Amino acid sequence: MNLTICLLMARRFVEREQIRELVEGYRGLGDAAFERTFERDKDDLRALGVPVEMGSNSSLFPDEVGYRIRRSDFELPAIDFTAAETAALGVASSVWDDARLGGEAAKALAKLRASGLDPDASRVAAFTPTVGAREPAFEVLWEAVLAARPVAFAYRGLDRVVEPWRLVNRTGAWYLIGLDRTRGEGRSFKVSRIESDPVLVDGSVTEPDPAVVERHLASLHARRDNEAVVAVRDGAAPDLTRFAEPAGVPAPPGFSAWRVRVSADAAGDLAWHGADVVVLEPAALADAVRTHLEAVAAWR
Repeated sequence: MNLTICLLMARRFVEREQIRELVEGYRGLGDAAFERTFERDKDDLRALGVPVEMGSNSSLFPDEVGYRIRRSDFELPAIDFTAAETAALGVASSVWDDARLGGEAAKALAKLRASGLDPDASRVAAFTPTVGAREPAFEVLWEAVLAARPVAFAYRGLDRVVEPWRLVNRTGAWYLIGLDRTRGEGRSFKVSRIESDPVLVDGSVTEPDPAVVERHLASLHARRDNEAVVAVRDGAAPDLTRFAEPAGVPAPPGFSAWRVRVSADAAGDLAWHGADVVVLEPAALADAVRTHLEAVAAWR
């Protein structure tokens, strides 16, 4: 950093001996140690994209070489956003509402405001998208994906050890896609349905076949060509009612009836809600959910 400041503040090329005297950390070094340290620091700056220029201050003595950093090459241009772009930045800052990225967004907004801009998202709050990550299991799963480490947790009554491949958001819900060592196959897990605190375990993650990952991603976009009427306990299953419409039919006390779009294999997903969701129509789906719940009860 001291070398950067020295070369950035100079109006002329600074020769090696001048740099040796001016930069804290070079003083007192022997000739060989100074040469090694200076060359290393100079290479590090260039590797970081800092344009260290070499040249001479005199046309008569071109061999007297010095160094400098031109401000015009180093400094970023003035920030200049249109009103629409500034508003878009404000909206983007509020997309993530979890603690992990919320702090980084706040820092970015502070820097923009310090430059005289005010990316106020409140003016367009009604249009603000939200990508939440509030599931208790999310943090550890995120770490597992980044560190490429297996993670253990309970899911649908079984203890699983999973090699994580992807952590993705689909229609407001988070899914972990990975190799389920317990079952010996790739599977997807809805994060909100994980039944225990995930724990990182020793081991590595084998890179999957991209085609396998794509198939699992595609499965999360299962076609919802079927319609069902379900009774949902008031205040429960928000992931189910978020995109549903009131059905306008009688429901048990404490429940409301909703008309939802479901995939052909929705029985397992609906059964996960237990007594909070009762399928009213069609009868075949109600029977499938009942069969699923009976199988789970028998297994336990």
